[in-house]
Amino acid sequence: QVQLVESGGGLVQFGGSLRLSCAASASIFSIYTMNWYRQAPGKQRELVARITDGGSTTTTASVRGRFTISRDNAKNTVYLQMNNLKPEDTAIYYCNVNLLGRDVWGQGTQVTVST
Repeated sequence: QVQLVESGGGLVQFGGSLRLSCAASASIFSIYTMNWYRQAPGKQRELVARITDGGSTTTTASVRGRFTISRDNAKNTVYLQMNNLKPEDTAIYYCNVNLLGRDVWGQGTQVTVST
């Protein structure tokens, strides 16, 4: 069974940095597009960043230039490097992949940015 486990969240100050990790329990990790979503209280879950099997990346406009998604296929892990964090980045961050036509989600990791 495929599982995703996020880590790296925490409490940081305005302007600080965090690196989130998502470890996948699958040897075929390398062929799938991986996604980071986030959900803040009272808001819909939104796609933050995406990285394809070929390494192409996209980020939502609100984080562009501050967040970088990357992957290490040898480790079955996708990362989200978050720099210059803002209070509006506060949310639960979720790793996601669509496998065989269905979505698989991690449990989420809390990111809180204080002022």
